[in-house]
Amino acid sequence: MNAPDAKIRNAATAVLQRAAENIGRVILGKNEHIRLALTCLIARGHLLIEDLPGVGKTTLAHAIAQVMGLEFQRIQFTSDLLPADVLGVAVYDREHATFEFHQGPVFSNFILADEVNRATPKTQSALLEAMEEYQVTVEGETRALPQPFFVIATQNPLHQIGTYPLPESQLDRFLMRLHLGFPDRQAERELLEGENRRDMIEHIKPVLDASTLITLQKQAAGLHVADALLDYVQAILEFSRSTPLFEFGLSPRGGLAILNSARAMALIDGKDYVLPEHIKQVLPAVVNHRLVPTSDQLQANKQTAAEYIAVSVPVP
Repeated sequence: MNAPDAKIRNAATAVLQRAAENIGRVILGKNEHIRLALTCLIARGHLLIEDLPGVGKTTLAHAIAQVMGLEFQRIQFTSDLLPADVLGVAVYDREHATFEFHQGPVFSNFILADEVNRATPKTQSALLEAMEEYQVTVEGETRALPQPFFVIATQNPLHQIGTYPLPESQLDRFLMRLHLGFPDRQAERELLEGENRRDMIEHIKPVLDASTLITLQKQAAGLHVADALLDYVQAILEFSRSTPLFEFGLSPRGGLAILNSARAMALIDGKDYVLPEHIKQVLPAVVNHRLVPTSDQLQANKQTAAEYIAVSVPVP
């Protein structure tokens, strides 16, 4: 796939930066998190936001959907939620003596799976095929999902009551995982003094639509990655598999996740090629939820998996 020319690339960068600015008026003091969330969307990935209740996870998802102009559905995950509540169900029509399929909320461009780890594993897994294959199978029939299709899932910390940990197979379906954290003092003061964030979302004007987003995703996929950077990504994969500090290393899908995210980040930066900095910037969000430490060494050194890799694998 050919990289976009400078005029097209600059237009793409401008609209994405405008989207980030509009979201930043609602989500204060989290510019890097917003940038990563948009990167995930442009890379055709799904996003997991993990943090305490009340720090803006749901508000961020609403703001992104609004600024992107996408059809939006929110699914509140609870312990009694069933797969049919997500995917849909076939209902018998007495008049025509046939079963008619009623689509579930997953048939939308943008899904917010709120507090996904409050649901049982069976219901969590209902999202797996949708997130990976962009289709669902119900009553033996496969149905395609609308494009673009993007899932933002939020989850509470696992020590909280009534949570079910996501298995590694489902965590791997998320291109990125973010922790929002508390706002800094200045941002929190603006939040306390300012307008209600949910009311502000309603006034955000969309700067994109579905077809424009698909075009941006294709442009990002066409950005050039030098052989030296491919060597760098392979070195990261090989190191993650050889070090005894992780239970298992990154899969080839993990390597593609790094590359696709770096390409999307480069497009946001207005580049027609990927830089080592783009890989380093996306690395924490892409790999930390994919690597399970085997010992307390990283915690003792106050390092994440990405930080350990960054200092251990030379940058070209």
